[in-house]
Amino acid sequence: MNTHTRTIPSAPRAICYHATGKPDEVLKYEALPGDAREPAAGEVLVLMEMAVIHPSDLGMIGGTYGRLRPLPAVAGREGVGRVAKLGEGVTTLRIGDRVRMPEDSGVWREALVAKVSDLMRVPADLPAEQIAMAFINPPTAWLLLHEFADLKPGDWIIQNAANSAVGECVIQLAKALGLRTANLVRSPEKHEANLRALGADIVVADDDKALKAVLAQTGGAAPRLALNSIGGMSAITLTRALGNNGQLVTFGGMTGDAIRFPTREFIFKNVALRGFWMDRGARSATPAALRAVYDAVYARLRDGSLRMAVDSVYPVSQYAEALARAGAYGRSGKVLLRGPGA
Repeated sequence: MNTHTRTIPSAPRAICYHATGKPDEVLKYEALPGDAREPAAGEVLVLMEMAVIHPSDLGMIGGTYGRLRPLPAVAGREGVGRVAKLGEGVTTLRIGDRVRMPEDSGVWREALVAKVSDLMRVPADLPAEQIAMAFINPPTAWLLLHEFADLKPGDWIIQNAANSAVGECVIQLAKALGLRTANLVRSPEKHEANLRALGADIVVADDDKALKAVLAQTGGAAPRLALNSIGGMSAITLTRALGNNGQLVTFGGMTGDAIRFPTREFIFKNVALRGFWMDRGARSATPAALRAVYDAVYARLRDGSLRMAVDSVYPVSQYAEALARAGAYGRSGKVLLRGPGA
């Protein structure tokens, strides 16, 4: 049996939780016997290369996310690994191939044995830090720009929380598609330079003057698509900015505030309100459709029109420090975990 040149842990460990709750109270770094076994026929051993820490991971651990795992569970939703051993009869993967770590198995782990049918080979020529983040936020941004409005080059879109990971992906992908973006943020003085460097056309404070400020800079042209991940008054601003038959798509609720919709826009502009959850979309899409979205993301990563910010990288064994950094004020980009496949 061929073995990858990277060192394979004799007793691979994973970041697990046996009950939902606060991460610092329920997470444990422990060995899982199944991760140390030899791959059977049709299976491979994968060493985790790089994994991402997302707010949704913390929601799963805390028991508040829209879809929870049976307990006990391994934490983490997004990451990539390298094939280290092949089971009998495996011909579609080779030693050293990079694959997406299976989300449902949990990815904050050193290694796992997986069925080949549960794995997706991903590009090996892209930086591990970038490809590890390619499966949730960039596809979310891509689908938001393609699924809800027939946008043409030159069209305007508007979004709040523009400095979020999805927001930054939206800006870059929109620019590559020839679209123009109006971006609302809490602190323009902190974020404007970076967002404009990514391709933002307008950056304004998300306050009661935002609508007037945006329309003044668009020359009166109304956005056709509004992307909301906050709610409350911010969602009202987005709705009022839309033109006739505009679409407001909500895919997050950072503040937890209820969304209140202006009656006038419903009646006189025929504004439509939609919801989007990438998790649901990915599970209902055909493999071919999902692959097409990922391929579009890979192409943008490869040509440099899409780049995701990385704040820091920690060994998976230092997960407590990594989680503390992920929750720290002033963080710039995602915090990643590095495994033995790196």
